[in-house]
Amino acid sequence: MKDKRILYVSSEVVPYLAENEVSLMSYDVPKMINDQGGQIRIFMPRYGNINERRHQLHEVIRLSGMNLVVNDLDMPLIIKVASIPKERIQVYFIDNEEYFKRKATFADEEGVMYPDNDERAIFFAKGVVETVKKLNWVPDIIHVHGWMAAMLPVYMKHFYKNEALFSDTKIVTSVFSQSFDGTLDAEMINKVRFDGIPDEAIFELEVPNYENIIKTTIRNSDAVIIASEGVSPSLTKFIESSNKPFLPLKHKDEFSVAYTEFYQNMLL
Repeated sequence: MKDKRILYVSSEVVPYLAENEVSLMSYDVPKMINDQGGQIRIFMPRYGNINERRHQLHEVIRLSGMNLVVNDLDMPLIIKVASIPKERIQVYFIDNEEYFKRKATFADEEGVMYPDNDERAIFFAKGVVETVKKLNWVPDIIHVHGWMAAMLPVYMKHFYKNEALFSDTKIVTSVFSQSFDGTLDAEMINKVRFDGIPDEAIFELEVPNYENIIKTTIRNSDAVIIASEGVSPSLTKFIESSNKPFLPLKHKDEFSVAYTEFYQNMLL
């Protein structure tokens, strides 16, 4: 994997958030490729419960300052950056006062999901792509982890389909067990349609529950990795019938070789 460029786009990453399936894999996989001599970047949202002082986040003025349109509203994009200690891995944080200042990730103190989580996901996806364009850094592979990053493949395949920078970039999505109940905002599909995304790419978002959001992500990805024992049988069946290259679940002691071979054989 030496000198291959891989962009990791994740809902959660340790050490910035608590350990769980998504946050641990979003650290372990980039570290693996970094150790193999690959060039990597990690992007995640800058949630308000991330301690900026402890983790030494700082704003990148040259990357910040543009506005992104979400559901016909201009939302300012702020980019912050930090380095994972001892690993020489840079992490970019997508920030916006309206969407990410609150002191939690996806839900309030009562566990109620934030009503604008759908817009946060759209903003995050656009923010990642616009920042990578500004960096003029062309990834060979984009690897998506977690549902907050789920709109990235949709926007890459449609909203940004004419960007020459990404003409050879392949997208792989890791699928994890269900991480929220209920649905996001019922208007989510219309907010995505607003950006000219065709219905055949997003029709599952008519009911934007966890499984349908992940199905939409898979539909717009080039390959899929099953990253959790808790993936539902219906989602597993959808992956197997999608005709996309997919990697079955690999345990910690074997994932390094399996992921590297999957990247090389199915995506590069």
